[in-house]
Amino acid sequence: MAEKHYYEQIKFTESYLIPLFEKHIPKFDSCKVLEVGCAEGGFVKVLHERGMSIKGLELEQSRVDIAKEKAPELDIIQADITDPKIGEKIPHQYDLIVMRDVIEHIPNRDAAFKNLNSLLADNGFLFITFPPRFSGFAGHQQNGKSIFRYIPFLHLLPVFIIRFLGKSFDESEKLIEHVIDNYKIGLSLHKFENYVNKYSFEFAFKDLFLFRPIYKIRFGVSPVKVPSIPRLREFIAFGCESLLKKKV
Repeated sequence: MAEKHYYEQIKFTESYLIPLFEKHIPKFDSCKVLEVGCAEGGFVKVLHERGMSIKGLELEQSRVDIAKEKAPELDIIQADITDPKIGEKIPHQYDLIVMRDVIEHIPNRDAAFKNLNSLLADNGFLFITFPPRFSGFAGHQQNGKSIFRYIPFLHLLPVFIIRFLGKSFDESEKLIEHVIDNYKIGLSLHKFENYVNKYSFEFAFKDLFLFRPIYKIRFGVSPVKVPSIPRLREFIAFGCESLLKKKV
């Protein structure tokens, strides 16, 4: 699975992320970049090979080890973005911070946004993606091995039903509890916008997707955007993609 994720990260970076950043971020190639939650390091590798200044931060040591095994030359460290002493591990500021499908897994978002703000240079950009809490697969049930993985909005069901279905389909206890926990700590679009305002960011753009851009690589399905209709958007948007700019 790690091997698959690594090459998916590389392909998605080359085919989608770099063109997106070149379009919206002035002088992107000269940016100093930090990726928070870099996983196996595919994004870091691509930017490093382009000659850019890029650092990766990953919470799970096992994924850091895989990244370093794949490309020992990369600057990737194990660290927690909510750590109040993060500045000691990362003493520099960055022109762009990338955080893909990470923020929804962080319970202490105030600490995360506070550190993201401090790590970002004045007029710097923060790129964040996440599946909204009430969207069809925000529980990450798609990581299952049975029909369980195809049930949309599963995580919105009562906990005892989720556990019953998971055990009935012979899913692992770890996955079942993961689905439950993802709903408990999930991030709604409304709350996300509150954090954006609270920590002095403004939107350069915000897009909501029924079919997310990554689906093009995973399933061969082209991206489909949905309108930002209050309340309804929380359920029909399977992904939020936004570029934020730090206010000075």
